[in-house]
Amino acid sequence: MNVRLPVLILAAGLVANVSWSGAPGDAERGEVVFKKCVACHAVGPEARNKVGPPLNDILDAPAGAAEGFKYSLALQNASADGLHWTAEQLDLFLADPKGTIPKTKMSFRGLRSPEDRADLIAFLASLTRETTLPNTTFSVSEEILSIEGDIEYGEYLSSECTTCHQASGGDDGIPSIVGWQIEDFVTAMHAYRTKNRENPVMQMVTGRLADEEIAALAVFFQSLGQ
Repeated sequence: MNVRLPVLILAAGLVANVSWSGAPGDAERGEVVFKKCVACHAVGPEARNKVGPPLNDILDAPAGAAEGFKYSLALQNASADGLHWTAEQLDLFLADPKGTIPKTKMSFRGLRSPEDRADLIAFLASLTRETTLPNTTFSVSEEILSIEGDIEYGEYLSSECTTCHQASGGDDGIPSIVGWQIEDFVTAMHAYRTKNRENPVMQMVTGRLADEEIAALAVFFQSLGQ
C-alpha cells in the first residue's frame, strides 16, 4: 500500500541540517542569489511558466498554485496535505529540495548557505503583494460594516484561523491578524470572499463565512491586541 506522509513530517527531519532563525535577509543580495534560479523560474510582471513555475507571490501561498503549470505528483500530494510556502518551509525546501519532498521534479541540489537562503527568501518576499493591509481599491457597504460582532462567537469560530495565524500575534511567515481595526479586518475578509484578493485558501475559508461570522471574528481578533 502506498502511504502518503504529510510533507511537514518529511520536512521535519531536515531541521537539524538548516539554520533558519527567522532573521530578515537582504533582498538586494537575494536578487543576486536568484540568478541560480533563472534557468527554470521567472519573476516579475511578465513571468510565465518555464521549466518551473513563476515565483511571484509565492510567500505564504499554497504549494502547487501556479496556474497552468504541471506539477509533479509529489508536489501535488504535498499541496493536498496542506503545504504552504512559509519562510520556514521555503528554507527547508531550498536547503534540500529532494530531501524535503522526495520525487519532486526540481533537480536543483539546494542552497547550503543559510545566509543565501535567507536573502533569497527576502527577495521572493519582495515580490509578494501586501497581505497584511486591506485592499484600498475594495470597499464594503456601511450596512456590512455596521454589523455588531459577537466576541464569544468570534472566539468559537477562530480555531480555523489559528491553525495558521498565531493568536499571540506572532508573525512567523504568516501575517498577524491580531489587533486589526474591525473595519480593516472586515474589508479584507470580504475582499477574499469576493475574489478581489488572490489567495485560494483565504477565498475558500471566507466563502464559508456569513457576514455575521466575519463581524464576530473581526471583534474577537481586535480584542486580542488590546
